[in-house]
Formats: sequence, structure tokens, C-alpha cells
Amino acid sequence: MSTDTKSQCRSALERHADALVELSHAIHADPELAYQERRAAARVADVLQREGFAVEHGAGGLETAFTATYGSGELVVGLCAEYDALPEIGHACGHNIIAASSAGAALALAEVADQLGITVKLVGTPAEEVGGGKVALLEAGVFDDVALAMMVHPSPEETVACSSLAIADIEVRYTGRTSHAAAAPHLGLNAADAITVAQVAIGLLRQHLEPGQMVHGIVTHGGAAPNIVPADTAAVFYLRALDLDSLNRLEKRIRDCFQAGSVATGCTHEVTHISAIYAELNPDRWLASAYRRSISELGRVPVDLEAERKRQLWSTDMGNITRALPGIHPTIAIDCGDAVNHQPEFAAACASASADRAVLDGALALAWTAVAAATDAEQRARLLAGVADRLPGRVAAAAAAAGGFA
Repeated sequence: MSTDTKSQCRSALERHADALVELSHAIHADPELAYQERRAAARVADVLQREGFAVEHGAGGLETAFTATYGSGELVVGLCAEYDALPEIGHACGHNIIAASSAGAALALAEVADQLGITVKLVGTPAEEVGGGKVALLEAGVFDDVALAMMVHPSPEETVACSSLAIADIEVRYTGRTSHAAAAPHLGLNAADAITVAQVAIGLLRQHLEPGQMVHGIVTHGGAAPNIVPADTAAVFYLRALDLDSLNRLEKRIRDCFQAGSVATGCTHEVTHISAIYAELNPDRWLASAYRRSISELGRVPVDLEAERKRQLWSTDMGNITRALPGIHPTIAIDCGDAVNHQPEFAAACASASADRAVLDGALALAWTAVAAATDAEQRARLLAGVADRLPGRVAAAAAAAGGFA
């Protein structure tokens, strides 16, 4: 990797540092939930559009998704920008840092796009916390031309190539029959009791779950009043497992627990997926190694490889991306004391001086990783071949344009 190219990326990032920190803070101060991130998406897109990126809003048919592209090289470098927040606790997962660091990497790479023969493509990806925006964009073809996809996520610790847990978000709704809870309880079918039976069954099942499997849920509707036998209740459960096969086995067992609630109370029930299923992360090993070198050069110390192999991150729809094309989802450490993601204290840390450093370090490490891939002949060929394999129509068109030889 050319030292001069790396220096150009660093210089470009330094020029935009204030704007990127301002972007991170603006998103942090104005949290928006999944598929409602209109202001956050606009803020990220505006930063890039001002620097000559071509912006397409509503990518993949999603209102709060967008793409911002720069350059015309054959190797398309994808950068994922998340920006949705959590209910009540705002940016307690630090998606403001993700959005700003991906934007920073895009700006740094734009500086060297022509000489590297790359196209920089930032994809604004809504609804990571729930909803699976990346899955919808993947299915809509937004990533079809992307050779590699990257992002960096804030965390209490520095990791490079951990896997994550596959997850299914499911809702169960019970339907019974109302009655007066004191005058005629025997005429009612208690849908709240059905949820209770299901919860007890799940609690007892936990001791028999496979390693890596877990389940947690909340009651979202438990009834209208204590003196009315509840006829309509609902609960949402997150099921997690080491991989999709294990997740499928877990879901079957949890559905049996839901069935137990119906059998015990006489209610009926319905189970639906409220979000796309998230697959486990499958980090590209070469890209991960390149990122490890880059982030280490910036003075950060990721956990060692042996420790990393034993770690399992939370769940993310970036897992689906890494199963479809080469990609990485490292984490970058911020100073958050004893707090962890999804705690109010972590949310506060995501707008600190440490978080600002993470935005810039993460952006530069991602940019340098892309430079390494673009300038390594073997890896460049591998990545381009992967795109061609995913797009048989493109291969046929190239063959026709070359007189039958691809």
C-alpha cells in the first residue's frame, strides 16, 4: 500500500474532521427510530453531496435509505452508515459514530478514487436495531455491484473479526374471550394467562438450550383492565443462536412453548416475524487482517486473535451482508467506564471526546483497508470476481461486448 496514498487519505480526513464530528453530534442529539430516520439520513447525505457525491434518496424503495457514490472505477467499495436509535435511550448503540465514520471513510477514499480505480459507494442503511434495513437493501439489489462492504461499530472494546449471533424477532398474539373477572370469570378465556404459561415454559426450557442459544422478551399488551378477563394479548421475543441452523431449531422449540399457552387456556394464538432474520457475521479474513494492521498503526490495540475467536458480538443485519459478499464489522473502543451498549451511560459516551476520536480513527482505518484491497492485485481480482459471480448478466454482457470472450 502506497504511503503517499495513505497520507492523502489522512489529509482529506483531517480537512473534514470538524464536519464529521459535527455530524456525529447532530445525529446523537436528534435520535430517530427505525425507518423514521429522515433527518439523520439527510444530514449524512448532505455532507457527501456537498463534496461532489451523487446522492440517490429512497434507495431500494426505503424512504430513509440512500446511496452516495463518487468515482467511476470498476472496484466498488461499499461503506454502510447506520443511524437509527433506540426507544427511550437514544443513541445508546452509537450509530451516530457509525454514520460519521463511514462518511469520513467515503470522503477520504474520494480523494484517491481515480488513482485507485475505485467507486466509493456509501449506503445509508436504516433500521438496524429492528427492521433489517440492510436485508431489504440486499434483496433490492443495492449491494449487487459492491465488491466489499465495511463499517465500524462503537463498543467498550476493540475487536476486528468477531462473529455475531443470528437473531429472529417474533411476536406472539393470543386471542381469548372477555368476561367480568369477578361476576363470571368462568365464561372468559384468559389471553394473559396464555402468555404466562408460555413464559413459564420458556423459562423452564432455558436450562436445556443449546450453547449459544438465548431468548428474551417483553409483554407488549397484557389486557385493558383488571376486572376484564383479557381477550387480546401480545408479546415480543428475540431468539438468538450461534448460526441460522441453531436459530431454526430454537424457534421450533419456542413455538411449542407458545402452543402450550393456547392448550392450557383454550385461547388461539398467532406467531409472526416482525423483522427480517439476521444471520451471523462471517467476516472476510483478508479484509479483517488489513483492518487490524490499519487500526493498530493508529495506536489502537485490538483484542488478540485467540481471544477474538471466543467472542460473540450482539446481533446485526450486517451479518446478512457478510454472507452475501466480502465484508467486515469491527468494533472500535470508546471511553465508557463500566457501561456497555444499550445503557444510558453508553449513550452519553457516544458524544464524548473519545467518541469523536473513534469517528476519525475508524474512518481512516476503513479507508486504509480499502486502499490495501484496491492495490493488492490478487485481492482486487478476487473481489471483482466475486461481483461477477453474483451478476451473471454482467458477465454475459461483457462477453458480448468483447465479441464472445470474457
